[in-house]
Amino acid sequence: MDENSKNNQEIIQKGDDKLKSFIERLERLSEEKNNINFDIKEVFSEAKSIGYDPTIMRKILALRKMDVDKRLEQETLLKTYKNALGIY
Repeated sequence: MDENSKNNQEIIQKGDDKLKSFIERLERLSEEKNNINFDIKEVFSEAKSIGYDPTIMRKILALRKMDVDKRLEQETLLKTYKNALGIY
């Protein structure tokens, strides 16, 4: 094997190690994500069992993430549309 081929093989091997590292990290993160999603479902289930509505809770979570000005604008538009359609 000539020197150039040997260098290329070393570069590929280092790249393979890096790729393997990325894949392993992604696998761990995916497992953590699955565990967190399970925990979230459990919280919603617990809340539902004592009478809270998970659908409304999800909407509240979305509203809390939203910028205040954007939320106020959407609420104003919703009121305007509801009034125009006679929905009270």
